[in-house]
Amino acid sequence: MLFRTIFIFAFSIFALAATAQTKEQRKRTVRILTFNIYHGETMKGDFDLDILADLIKRANPDLVAMQEVDFKTRRAKNYDLATELGWRTKMAPLFARAMPFDGGEYGEAILSRWSMINSRNVALPYLEGKEPRAALMITVVIDSGDTISFVATHLDHEGPESRVIQVKKINEEFTNNIHPTILAGDLNDTPGSETINLFEKYWTTTYNKSNPEFTFPSDKPNRKIDYIMFHPANRWKVNETKVICDSIATDHCVYLVELELLP
Repeated sequence: MLFRTIFIFAFSIFALAATAQTKEQRKRTVRILTFNIYHGETMKGDFDLDILADLIKRANPDLVAMQEVDFKTRRAKNYDLATELGWRTKMAPLFARAMPFDGGEYGEAILSRWSMINSRNVALPYLEGKEPRAALMITVVIDSGDTISFVATHLDHEGPESRVIQVKKINEEFTNNIHPTILAGDLNDTPGSETINLFEKYWTTTYNKSNPEFTFPSDKPNRKIDYIMFHPANRWKVNETKVICDSIATDHCVYLVELELLP
Protein backbone atom coordinates (compact mmCIF):
# COMPACT_ATOMS: atom_id res chain seq x y z
CA MET A 1 0.00 0.00 0.00
CA LEU A 2 2.81 2.38 0.90
CA PHE A 3 4.62 1.59 -2.35
CA ARG A 4 1.44 2.26 -4.34
CA THR A 5 0.97 5.63 -2.60
CA ILE A 6 4.57 6.63 -3.28
CA PHE A 7 4.21 5.57 -6.92
CA ILE A 8 1.01 7.59 -7.39
CA PHE A 9 2.60 10.64 -5.74
CA ALA A 10 5.73 10.38 -7.90
CA PHE A 11 3.67 9.93 -11.05
CA SER A 12 1.55 12.98 -10.16
CA ILE A 13 4.67 15.11 -9.68
CA PHE A 14 6.01 13.91 -13.04
CA ALA A 15 2.69 14.65 -14.77
CA LEU A 16 2.53 18.14 -13.29
CA ALA A 17 6.10 18.85 -14.37
CA ALA A 18 5.36 17.61 -17.89
CA THR A 19 2.22 19.74 -18.07
CA ALA A 20 4.12 22.81 -16.87
CA GLN A 21 6.83 22.17 -19.44
CA THR A 22 4.23 21.82 -22.21
CA LYS A 23 2.61 25.12 -21.20
CA GLU A 24 6.00 26.85 -21.25
CA GLN A 25 6.75 25.38 -24.66
CA ARG A 26 3.42 26.66 -25.97
CA LYS A 27 4.31 30.14 -24.74
CA ARG A 28 7.48 29.96 -26.82
CA THR A 29 5.79 28.84 -30.05
CA VAL A 30 5.28 31.26 -32.91
CA ARG A 31 3.00 30.49 -35.87
CA ILE A 32 4.09 32.33 -39.03
CA LEU A 33 2.21 32.71 -42.28
CA THR A 34 3.53 34.18 -45.52
CA PHE A 35 0.80 35.32 -47.89
CA ASN A 36 1.07 37.06 -51.27
CA ILE A 37 -2.33 38.78 -51.41
CA TYR A 38 -2.23 39.88 -55.08
CA HIS A 39 -3.14 43.51 -54.21
CA GLY A 40 -6.34 42.29 -52.57
CA GLU A 41 -7.99 41.00 -55.72
CA THR A 42 -9.24 37.42 -55.63
CA MET A 43 -8.88 35.06 -58.56
CA LYS A 44 -12.55 35.75 -59.30
CA GLY A 45 -11.61 39.35 -60.05
CA ASP A 46 -13.39 40.92 -57.09
CA PHE A 47 -12.22 42.50 -53.82
CA ASP A 48 -13.88 40.19 -51.32
CA LEU A 49 -11.43 40.77 -48.49
CA ASP A 50 -13.37 38.41 -46.23
CA ILE A 51 -12.07 35.51 -48.36
CA LEU A 52 -8.48 36.58 -47.64
CA ALA A 53 -9.23 37.18 -43.96
CA ASP A 54 -10.91 33.79 -43.58
CA LEU A 55 -7.84 32.06 -45.01
CA ILE A 56 -5.66 33.84 -42.45
CA LYS A 57 -8.02 33.05 -39.57
CA ARG A 58 -8.17 29.34 -40.50
CA ALA A 59 -4.37 29.17 -40.32
CA ASN A 60 -4.44 30.80 -36.85
CA PRO A 61 -1.05 32.57 -37.15
CA ASP A 62 0.69 34.85 -34.68
CA LEU A 63 2.55 36.75 -37.41
CA VAL A 64 1.68 37.23 -41.07
CA ALA A 65 4.03 38.51 -43.79
CA MET A 66 1.99 39.90 -46.69
CA GLN A 67 3.29 40.82 -50.12
CA GLU A 68 1.76 42.80 -53.01
CA VAL A 69 -0.07 45.02 -50.57
CA ASP A 70 -1.81 48.15 -51.87
CA PHE A 71 -2.39 51.25 -49.78
CA LYS A 72 -5.26 53.37 -51.12
CA THR A 73 -4.57 52.71 -54.80
CA ARG A 74 -7.20 53.08 -57.47
CA ARG A 75 -6.89 49.45 -58.55
CA ALA A 76 -7.61 48.32 -54.97
CA LYS A 77 -10.66 50.60 -54.68
CA ASN A 78 -8.77 52.94 -52.33
CA TYR A 79 -8.60 50.27 -49.63
CA ASP A 80 -5.88 50.39 -47.01
CA LEU A 81 -5.51 46.62 -47.33
CA ALA A 82 -3.32 46.05 -44.27
CA THR A 83 -5.75 47.86 -41.99
CA GLU A 84 -8.79 46.17 -43.56
CA LEU A 85 -7.30 42.70 -43.06
CA GLY A 86 -6.08 43.59 -39.58
CA TRP A 87 -9.61 44.62 -38.61
CA ARG A 88 -11.11 41.44 -40.06
CA THR A 89 -8.58 39.14 -38.37
CA LYS A 90 -8.28 41.11 -35.10
CA MET A 91 -4.52 41.48 -35.60
CA ALA A 92 -2.33 44.59 -35.46
CA PRO A 93 -1.46 45.80 -39.00
CA LEU A 94 1.58 47.65 -40.30
CA PHE A 95 2.14 48.69 -43.93
CA ALA A 96 5.55 49.59 -45.41
CA ARG A 97 5.84 51.44 -48.70
CA ALA A 98 8.12 50.13 -51.42
CA MET A 99 6.95 52.66 -54.02
CA PRO A 100 4.22 55.14 -54.93
CA PHE A 101 1.67 53.50 -57.23
CA ASP A 102 -1.66 54.26 -58.94
CA GLY A 103 -2.72 57.13 -56.72
CA GLY A 104 -1.52 55.41 -53.55
CA GLU A 105 1.33 53.16 -52.47
CA TYR A 106 2.50 49.56 -52.91
CA GLY A 107 4.67 47.41 -50.66
CA GLU A 108 4.76 44.92 -47.81
CA ALA A 109 2.70 44.52 -44.65
CA ILE A 110 2.68 42.59 -41.40
CA LEU A 111 -0.18 41.43 -39.21
CA SER A 112 0.74 40.62 -35.61
CA ARG A 113 -1.13 39.08 -32.69
CA TRP A 114 1.23 40.99 -30.40
CA SER A 115 1.81 44.72 -30.12
CA MET A 116 4.90 46.03 -31.89
CA ILE A 117 7.60 47.59 -29.75
CA ASN A 118 9.73 48.63 -32.72
CA SER A 119 9.55 48.71 -36.52
CA ARG A 120 11.87 49.46 -39.40
CA ASN A 121 11.41 49.64 -43.16
CA VAL A 122 14.49 49.02 -45.30
CA ALA A 123 14.42 49.97 -48.99
CA LEU A 124 16.08 47.22 -51.04
CA PRO A 125 18.38 47.97 -53.99
CA TYR A 126 17.02 47.33 -57.48
CA LEU A 127 18.15 47.65 -61.06
CA GLU A 128 17.00 50.49 -63.30
CA GLY A 129 13.58 49.79 -64.75
CA LYS A 130 12.65 47.24 -62.08
CA GLU A 131 10.12 47.61 -59.27
CA PRO A 132 11.40 48.92 -55.93
CA ARG A 133 11.10 46.43 -53.08
CA ALA A 134 11.37 46.65 -49.30
CA ALA A 135 11.96 44.60 -46.16
CA LEU A 136 9.81 45.43 -43.14
CA MET A 137 10.95 44.40 -39.66
CA ILE A 138 9.01 44.52 -36.41
CA THR A 139 10.03 43.56 -32.89
CA VAL A 140 7.53 41.94 -30.51
CA VAL A 141 7.39 40.32 -27.09
CA ILE A 142 5.85 36.84 -27.34
CA ASP A 143 3.81 35.02 -24.66
CA SER A 144 6.91 33.66 -22.91
CA GLY A 145 8.21 37.20 -22.35
CA ASP A 146 10.98 36.72 -24.92
CA THR A 147 11.66 39.40 -27.52
CA ILE A 148 11.94 38.41 -31.19
CA SER A 149 12.16 40.19 -34.54
CA PHE A 150 10.18 39.41 -37.68
CA VAL A 151 11.12 40.46 -41.22
CA ALA A 152 8.67 40.44 -44.12
CA THR A 153 9.88 40.92 -47.68
CA HIS A 154 9.19 40.41 -51.40
CA LEU A 155 12.02 40.09 -53.89
CA ASP A 156 12.06 41.13 -57.54
CA HIS A 157 10.11 38.83 -59.87
CA GLU A 158 11.77 39.74 -63.17
CA GLY A 159 15.36 38.59 -62.89
CA PRO A 160 18.03 37.09 -60.62
CA GLU A 161 20.31 40.13 -60.79
CA SER A 162 18.00 42.27 -58.67
CA ARG A 163 17.22 39.40 -56.32
CA VAL A 164 20.90 38.78 -55.62
CA ILE A 165 21.61 42.37 -54.60
CA GLN A 166 18.41 42.40 -52.54
CA VAL A 167 19.40 39.24 -50.65
CA LYS A 168 22.80 40.72 -49.89
CA LYS A 169 21.15 43.83 -48.47
CA ILE A 170 18.80 41.76 -46.29
CA ASN A 171 21.67 39.65 -44.98
CA GLU A 172 23.67 42.80 -44.24
CA GLU A 173 20.80 44.50 -42.41
CA PHE A 174 19.24 41.70 -40.37
CA THR A 175 21.65 38.85 -39.61
CA ASN A 176 23.25 40.83 -36.77
CA ASN A 177 19.95 41.44 -34.96
CA ILE A 178 20.25 41.27 -31.18
CA HIS A 179 17.01 39.27 -30.97
CA PRO A 180 16.21 35.88 -32.53
CA THR A 181 14.77 36.66 -35.95
CA ILE A 182 12.30 35.11 -38.40
CA LEU A 183 12.21 36.08 -42.08
CA ALA A 184 9.25 35.35 -44.35
CA GLY A 185 8.11 36.25 -47.82
CA ASP A 186 7.77 35.69 -51.53
CA LEU A 187 11.39 35.36 -52.64
CA ASN A 188 10.56 34.65 -56.29
CA ASP A 189 13.20 31.95 -56.68
CA THR A 190 13.46 28.20 -56.26
CA PRO A 191 15.54 26.01 -53.93
CA GLY A 192 19.11 25.67 -55.17
CA SER A 193 19.09 29.04 -56.95
CA GLU A 194 21.74 31.65 -56.23
CA THR A 195 19.11 33.71 -54.40
CA ILE A 196 18.17 30.96 -51.96
CA ASN A 197 21.75 29.74 -51.57
CA LEU A 198 22.79 33.25 -50.49
CA PHE A 199 20.02 33.28 -47.90
CA GLU A 200 20.97 29.82 -46.63
CA LYS A 201 24.52 30.95 -45.87
CA TYR A 202 23.06 32.83 -42.88
CA TRP A 203 19.44 31.71 -42.43
CA THR A 204 18.02 28.28 -41.69
CA THR A 205 15.15 27.42 -44.00
CA THR A 206 12.12 25.41 -42.91
CA TYR A 207 11.23 23.46 -46.05
CA ASN A 208 12.08 19.83 -46.79
CA LYS A 209 15.11 20.14 -49.08
CA SER A 210 14.73 16.61 -50.44
CA ASN A 211 11.05 17.14 -51.26
CA PRO A 212 10.06 20.85 -51.16
CA GLU A 213 6.32 21.55 -51.23
CA PHE A 214 5.38 23.82 -54.11
CA THR A 215 3.70 27.16 -53.41
CA PHE A 216 2.94 28.65 -56.85
CA PRO A 217 0.57 28.90 -58.67
CA SER A 218 -2.26 28.19 -56.25
CA ASP A 219 -4.42 26.21 -58.70
CA LYS A 220 -1.67 23.81 -59.83
CA PRO A 221 1.52 24.52 -57.85
CA ASN A 222 4.69 23.47 -59.66
CA ARG A 223 7.47 25.38 -57.86
CA LYS A 224 8.43 26.75 -54.46
CA ILE A 225 8.99 30.50 -54.21
CA ASP A 226 7.53 31.35 -50.76
CA TYR A 227 9.73 30.82 -47.68
CA ILE A 228 10.06 31.13 -43.93
CA MET A 229 13.57 31.20 -42.42
CA PHE A 230 15.16 31.90 -39.07
CA HIS A 231 18.40 33.06 -37.44
CA PRO A 232 20.37 32.01 -35.47
CA ALA A 233 19.97 28.30 -36.09
CA ASN A 234 20.38 27.26 -32.44
CA ARG A 235 17.49 29.40 -31.15
CA TRP A 236 14.62 27.87 -33.14
CA LYS A 237 13.04 24.47 -33.67
CA VAL A 238 10.55 23.65 -36.44
CA ASN A 239 7.38 22.04 -35.04
CA GLU A 240 5.17 22.11 -38.13
CA THR A 241 5.11 23.21 -41.76
CA LYS A 242 2.08 23.38 -44.04
CA VAL A 243 1.28 24.63 -47.52
CA ILE A 244 -2.35 25.77 -47.89
CA CYS A 245 -3.62 26.27 -51.45
CA ASP A 246 -6.79 28.27 -52.06
CA SER A 247 -7.16 28.92 -55.78
CA ILE A 248 -9.77 31.66 -55.18
CA ALA A 249 -8.09 33.75 -52.47
CA THR A 250 -4.81 34.42 -54.32
CA ASP A 251 -2.45 33.15 -57.00
CA HIS A 252 0.02 31.85 -54.38
CA CYS A 253 -0.44 29.10 -51.86
CA VAL A 254 0.18 30.34 -48.34
CA TYR A 255 2.99 28.82 -46.30
CA LEU A 256 2.50 28.20 -42.58
CA VAL A 257 5.28 27.28 -40.12
CA GLU A 258 5.17 26.81 -36.36
CA LEU A 259 8.50 27.52 -34.69
CA GLU A 260 9.52 27.08 -31.07
CA LEU A 261 11.98 29.49 -29.51
CA LEU A 262 14.62 27.54 -27.63
CA PRO A 263 16.08 28.74 -24.31
